[in-house]
Amino acid sequence: MASSSTIQVKITAARKKTSLLRSLPLPLTLSFPPSPPPTVRDVKTAIQKAHPSFYTVRQKLSLPDTSKALPDDSAVLFDSAGDAELSVGDLGPQVQWRTVFLVEYAGPLLIHPLVYHLPKLFYGAEIEHSSLQKSVYAMVLLHFIKRELETLFVHRFSHSTMPLFNLFKNSAHYHLLSGVLLAYDVYRPAFSAPAVAGTWRANGTLLTAAWVVWVFAQLSNLSAHLTLRALRPAGTTTRAVPTGYGFSPPFALSTPNYFFELLAWAAVCALSGSPAAGLFFGVSAVQITLWAQKKHAAYKREFGDKYPRGRKVLVPGVF
Repeated sequence: MASSSTIQVKITAARKKTSLLRSLPLPLTLSFPPSPPPTVRDVKTAIQKAHPSFYTVRQKLSLPDTSKALPDDSAVLFDSAGDAELSVGDLGPQVQWRTVFLVEYAGPLLIHPLVYHLPKLFYGAEIEHSSLQKSVYAMVLLHFIKRELETLFVHRFSHSTMPLFNLFKNSAHYHLLSGVLLAYDVYRPAFSAPAVAGTWRANGTLLTAAWVVWVFAQLSNLSAHLTLRALRPAGTTTRAVPTGYGFSPPFALSTPNYFFELLAWAAVCALSGSPAAGLFFGVSAVQITLWAQKKHAAYKREFGDKYPRGRKVLVPGVF
């Protein structure tokens, strides 16, 4: 059995010290076999042993005078004396990604039934729901039920946690925009059966077309999610170039799941003509575009010449 070596790692605070970093600088002594050398993950584990409340996913390790986080699997680099220095930042309290998704999608699933089935409480009168209202109600519930099920059984996350603050930020987007505002606007008397009778909102062809587009978009979105799941073996962060429906022609997109998500909500907007639906769609489109650009750039950076040059970011043949 190979003998162990001992090295020194000096841990300094990357920024202003928090209560968890008051004891820094922290000298760590690590023992490890000559090969392989310790990784950033090993250092994080050692820090947690010294400070149990400073758990590994809360730590951000980087080289001194830099802000870029070092990957957990990267090896620690030592100088000629066999020593190393790393800076640690406190990412703050963390929460599971899966938990965040479950909570944010649960909002509309609770809010829409309340407003839809208790109109007297919100509008002061009973409402004879129109086909438009019934369809939007079904589309919203089915969409978020699908998202909850995907969170539980389909999605795999490259990072196990995110900052706790994101739970409130993300939930506000769904609970307020696609929850309270959308529900209150669409189920109000102005969209009821008597109010829309004889108008374009009661057009059966529009209703059918909206459902066709919505179902197509939802099934296509699910297909893209299943493709992404198949690329990442359970328990790993391995990535490969995604191919297949949505990623290859005729769509040829880096983020077809985002495109189909927006298409489904565009169907809701077109069907309802609701200002609240338009607001939610607009805000979502801005955020999704930023995510799509970031993911497209990451694919090109990671796979280089192996990544198909003709792929667009978000919209087939356009962008």
